[in-house]
Amino acid sequence: MNHLAEDFWNFRGTFRIAKILDVGTHMSLIRRANGRFLMIDSYSLKGSDRRELLALTDNGRAIEAILNVHPFHTLHCRSAHELAPHARLIGTRRHRDKAPELPWETGLIEDPSTQAEFAEDVDFSVPAGVDFISTDESVHVSSVLVRHRRSGIVHVDDTLNVFAAPGLLKPLFPQSRLRFHPMLAKALEPTLTAADEFAGWARKLAEDWAGTPIVCAAHSAIRHLQPDGWREEVLRALSDVEKTLGEHRANNG
Repeated sequence: MNHLAEDFWNFRGTFRIAKILDVGTHMSLIRRANGRFLMIDSYSLKGSDRRELLALTDNGRAIEAILNVHPFHTLHCRSAHELAPHARLIGTRRHRDKAPELPWETGLIEDPSTQAEFAEDVDFSVPAGVDFISTDESVHVSSVLVRHRRSGIVHVDDTLNVFAAPGLLKPLFPQSRLRFHPMLAKALEPTLTAADEFAGWARKLAEDWAGTPIVCAAHSAIRHLQPDGWREEVLRALSDVEKTLGEHRANNG
């Protein structure tokens, strides 16, 4: 468990591709102004992480809601629900489709009306110009980004990445700056305006969430930023994909 701010914790987990390569996953815990908690994403906590979360949350009873913010992160939803069975279970349309046996609320986390219920404590952002749920299940570009208002910490799944070497290689290779998902080209909607919509969203995100001190990225690492690091790194990430956006404009003009 990583206690990153007074009311923000991040838990790092294991996710293995082909049961060999561990690319990692994560879950965050936010204490609301009302003293209750939000779980951001789902993970099957074990050992000390599970014990510490339960100690913080009155054995799970103080968890108000579980917000699953990436449509393709569905493997641990049942475990999270079992950890706090009384908590509101909220996800995307794909979560409900993949696990219809769970007691999902009717409101979807990608909808502004659902997000507004938590606006006192967190801000949300959904990328523009890309498919939120791609028909190609290997494309995991979009998600609902979450920013804790009090600490400024951002929780993000896949949309923004931090590349970090695993295990013993970590000291040898420095952590990367923020980068957009490498499959962005496949996620852009097949319209003339999609590339400009994505770029406009990214620029607005860079400004609106400027001052973010820490980014918790799903499959890699926790990134601590310099004072203006969020704005600079998001804009550099956008610059890195300008060729992709230009090709999309040309192909859909």
